Amino acid sequence: QVQLVESGGGLVQSGGSLRLSCAASGIIFRVYHMGWYRQAPGKQRELVAQISSGGMTNYADSVKGRATISRDNAKNTVYLQMNNLKPEDTAVYYCNARTPLHSTWGQGTQVTVSS
Repeated sequence: QVQLVESGGGLVQSGGSLRLSCAASGIIFRVYHMGWYRQAPGKQRELVAQISSGGMTNYADSVKGRATISRDNAKNTVYLQMNNLKPEDTAVYYCNARTPLHSTWGQGTQVTVSS
């Protein structure tokens, strides 16, 4: 059974930091491209950061310089370190795993940044 489980969300003050984790099971993790997306109320889901199976990274302009995505293939886990958080970062953050033939999503974790 394929499963992605996010954790690490919560309430943080503006300027604070959070580290999100996404633990995968049921997939050959090392061949999957992994991504973090977010969806704020009333808005479309958007890409935050992604890391390829080979370790190449890509970030949304809104988080460049504040976010770092990384992966630990031995632990089947992808991380998103977010620093200098802003109220506009408030959203549900989702983990995605994909290959050309398959894509799966986690259930999401809420991040709320207070001003």
